[in-house]
Amino acid sequence: MKQSTAGTAKKAVKKAPARKSSKKPSQKKAKAAAPVRRKAKVVAPVHKVAVQTDLLKRILASLDDDKAENIVTIDMEGRSALCDATVIASGRSSRHVAAMAEHLARKLKEGGYGTRPVNGQAQGDWVLVDAGDVIVHLFRPEVRDYYDLEGMWSVGSRK
Repeated sequence: MKQSTAGTAKKAVKKAPARKSSKKPSQKKAKAAAPVRRKAKVVAPVHKVAVQTDLLKRILASLDDDKAENIVTIDMEGRSALCDATVIASGRSSRHVAAMAEHLARKLKEGGYGTRPVNGQAQGDWVLVDAGDVIVHLFRPEVRDYYDLEGMWSVGSRK
């Protein structure tokens, strides 16, 4: 008799029918057809000429008066929070670079822009004049070629 109860127990245990998901077929398709995120299209930056403010005009005039060479103005609007424009120029020697920086700082003070910080004037290889909205880099030609700030800001080759 034990065998017969075991046999009936096997028959009594039936697998429950597989339940269908409660989701409708349209929901499954919507989930499977989720929008694919695509990478943003990379657009080459448009090189604009910096807006000629009074400060920028004064700086360019001072550098021109001091016979600066290869003067380049880079519009930094939208690229940097530090300044609106960067001016890069070369001098013929360390003494020439230091003198241009000193004259520029003096002319900015006389123009009512206050005392401007000047870094690197003692060496004269690379002098940075922080004029607020415009940052001025003055180089000896060899040092300017080495650091290549124009290439870093994608202005193009000046060679």
